[in-house]
Amino acid sequence: MSFENLGLNEVLLRAVKDSGYENATEVQSLAIPPALQGADLMVSSRTGSGKTASFILPALEKIVAARGDNSKRREKGKIYGPKVLVLAPTRELAMQVAKAAQTYGRHVPGLKVATVLGGMPYPLQIRQLTGPLDILIATPGRLLDHLASGKCVLENVEMLVLDEADRMLDMGFIDDINTVAAATPAERQTVMYSATFAGHVGRLAQQLLRDPQRIDVASHTDTHENITQRLHWADNPRHKDQLLESILAERDLDQAVVFTSTQRDADWLAERLQEIGHAVAPLHGGMPQGRRNRTLMALRRRELRVLVATDVAARGIDVPTITHVINYGLPMKAEDYVHRIGRTGRAGRAGLAVTLATRDDVPMIRRIQQFTTQQIPVQHIAGLEPKTQEPKIFPPRPAGERGDFEPRGDRPGWAQKGDKRFGNKPFRREGGFPPRDGGGKSFGPRGDFAPRGDFAPRGEFQPRREEGGFRNEGPRGFNDRKPFGGDRGGDRPNFGGDKRGFAPRDDRGFAPREDRGFAPREDRGGAGFGGKPSFGGKPSFHARGEGAPRGDFGGDRRPGGPGKRPAPAGGPRRGGFGR
Repeated sequence: MSFENLGLNEVLLRAVKDSGYENATEVQSLAIPPALQGADLMVSSRTGSGKTASFILPALEKIVAARGDNSKRREKGKIYGPKVLVLAPTRELAMQVAKAAQTYGRHVPGLKVATVLGGMPYPLQIRQLTGPLDILIATPGRLLDHLASGKCVLENVEMLVLDEADRMLDMGFIDDINTVAAATPAERQTVMYSATFAGHVGRLAQQLLRDPQRIDVASHTDTHENITQRLHWADNPRHKDQLLESILAERDLDQAVVFTSTQRDADWLAERLQEIGHAVAPLHGGMPQGRRNRTLMALRRRELRVLVATDVAARGIDVPTITHVINYGLPMKAEDYVHRIGRTGRAGRAGLAVTLATRDDVPMIRRIQQFTTQQIPVQHIAGLEPKTQEPKIFPPRPAGERGDFEPRGDRPGWAQKGDKRFGNKPFRREGGFPPRDGGGKSFGPRGDFAPRGDFAPRGEFQPRREEGGFRNEGPRGFNDRKPFGGDRGGDRPNFGGDKRGFAPRDDRGFAPREDRGFAPREDRGGAGFGGKPSFGGKPSFHARGEGAPRGDFGGDRRPGGPGKRPAPAGGPRRGGFGR
């Protein structure tokens, strides 16, 4: 669709034409018309599809309309704050949005665009917030600082944009977003862009949006037609370095972004590539914001051929001349892979995404392929083929496919699982199971069992005793007990009588207690082996203070007791064995 058919103002159409665009992309043609009408939107779009212009152009249209409305002119000296507020997860993405606002609003008279980012000086940001302001692009953390200090006024915001809301929630900004949204008017227009609206992102959209329109242009499972993906297996880190050097030496490489997993790897790899002659610089979150800005400007001016970056730059680099993206270190999350390769092949251009992996990276490669439902083709470089056996990763299974298992409801009669795992063992049959091999009784349908002959029909129990045995009049109650004594019938011994297998208690061969050979407690004196008390003279343990004799121990063992050494000076010991 042409931009002229979207209903934009003439000054915006002229800026779009000056930028070299004539036709709108799919997300622009679907999102701009309802956004111009003031509707809340939930938009899912692939990176590099022109989504920034899809909300910046409607925002600029509000600014242009306010310029022509004399009733909304601002009083001089009064702080009104911005009319449009854009929240972005990273500084690079916020700067990219600010650049797009200045590019498409170049013909808007007196346009004021400000950025509030972490790592930048406070005085400049305060001057921008307290002066005339139309569009404010900010990261949530620094914006909250200005809200707490009272320097930022958001009571006149007419449009709130949440760019890459899923990324902001992953970074823990959900409370910050709610705080910022509470400081804006309730009748504002809210536009939310996210790769997915499932889970906590969808719940946030329900809280902030009113009757939103859902626009789903592209998802992570769509193929990147203009991006060629390759996977190279490396035997070890040394082999991976050789593969990287070979790829960077290709003649068709214009500019490349090499992604690492950590900031330390980015600094180390950039220094190593610089030593072998590459125009390279690192980019990661541990660098000052001024240095990060200079690095991106050098990349856009083509002063750098290779940029070594972490995932902090995967969502904020928009350089059309990037032809190669190389994953030297794999991302921590599978969805970051999609944003990484989106740095190339932007605006319909061709790009190449290369992944260098070792055997330790097999789980992440598998998760990436399952997330994108695509298989990354494996290729080799002549002379650098891996010497070890390459890992085998099966292609991802399409959604809804059950593999070797057939649906249960598609076959009458027998329903059995695949031959490989379950050995053709049936697990269900309509109408019952067949008889076993070699005879036997068959079972009917479930719940109807034929009698086996040895037992009474189900639910009827034969009495085992004539009297005093088990009751036959119903189930036993909670307090009912099984009877003891008497004959229970059959060959089973019971707990009484001569069929128990044990002699009566008085005939066990033990003498009564008083005749067992043990002397009464008070008469257990006498010594055993070597002066030790025998079993017959085992010392008794009386209650404390009785002082009864204890065999040859000599009476009470407490200090100071009868038949014992005198108590030590100072009284009996505390805490000893006697206590």
